[in-house]
Amino acid sequence: MIARGPERDDLPGGAAALPWGEGRKAFQAKAYELCARDDVGRVCDIGGGANPIIASRDVHGLGVEYTLLDVSETELAKAPQEMRRYVADIAAPGFASPQLFDLVISRTVLEHVADPAQFHRNVFAMLRPGGYALHLYPTLYALPFVVNRLLPEFGVRQLLLVAQPFRTADGQHGKFPALYRWCRGPTRRQLRHLERVGYEIIVYRPLYGHDYYKRVGALAYLEQLKTRALLRHPVPWLTSYAYVVLRRPD
Repeated sequence: MIARGPERDDLPGGAAALPWGEGRKAFQAKAYELCARDDVGRVCDIGGGANPIIASRDVHGLGVEYTLLDVSETELAKAPQEMRRYVADIAAPGFASPQLFDLVISRTVLEHVADPAQFHRNVFAMLRPGGYALHLYPTLYALPFVVNRLLPEFGVRQLLLVAQPFRTADGQHGKFPALYRWCRGPTRRQLRHLERVGYEIIVYRPLYGHDYYKRVGALAYLEQLKTRALLRHPVPWLTSYAYVVLRRPD
């Protein structure tokens, strides 16, 4: 079952904050937890072509029908061959879902979306009544993402290759332009955005810290100090990442 008690404490102030590393694992565990629900049979993974959130080896054991949806045929071509695939732009006004789903999930997709309101409306329309959506995304105003937003794309790519050399265009973790619209911590404005679409907000988990400075010792140490302070005194405007569980009301 979805926890409706302690995890609601992070609305809107962030009492249930986690460090990024633990939060990433918590998001993954939440995805598996939702897939294992008795009322979840059809799952759509948005943008998961190269890196599905649920491993292909686990899909059969969970007993779900798992569909990968991506705007890029190139990214979908990197997916495990046995997974269902659907090429479409989830943020397009004319988007039509191939079917209704019990669960829609995404990981680090929302920051690339130019029209997040349309994205969330389209996901809402994909869900059967009572269905769930789960999204993980980086947030402003963490410094690496502010830099990513402001610098020209070529400059950002060069910096990223220094911090994370594995982020090559032809690999499994490519770099794509990011806009960070509606990518914030659990601020009141952010919550209103989602509620106006029609969602019930089940969980809004703020995450602090990141690993972009791990190759620069002094900066990494300062980032750890900042993260510890924010975990003790959470500030929703200073999250680095967040994940949210939304529900389409019956």
